[in-house]
Amino acid sequence: MQGNLPPEAQEKIEQLQDLQETAQTVAIQKQEAESSLTESQNALDELENIDEETTMYRNVGDLLVETDYESAQEDLEDKVNSLEIRLETLEKQEDRVQQQFESLQEDLEGLLGGAGGMGGPAGPGGPGGA
Repeated sequence: MQGNLPPEAQEKIEQLQDLQETAQTVAIQKQEAESSLTESQNALDELENIDEETTMYRNVGDLLVETDYESAQEDLEDKVNSLEIRLETLEKQEDRVQQQFESLQEDLEGLLGGAGGMGGPAGPGGPGGA
């Protein structure tokens, strides 16, 4: 039966697979943003334990350039803020992809006559037998 799926059902399955790839990409980006955010927050916390007169350096490409305490603190705060915004955006994108996935899954089940596990999608893991 699966080899004889209507073209519209095959198209929905391909769309589900594309959405699955998008979801994986968003999940990876979200994980990287979370990791960078944690790292930047830790650096900001450590900065509070450093004397303001301590000589500090920051990376600029392959170089270390001397910087002052205030600049280092401002740079880290800006980075934390931008990463928090990035994380919010990725979470919204993740929700949107999940909603699209569920909608496509319902459409496909309707096309297949509510066959459910009979070759329909197996949840976020993608199509059951494809």
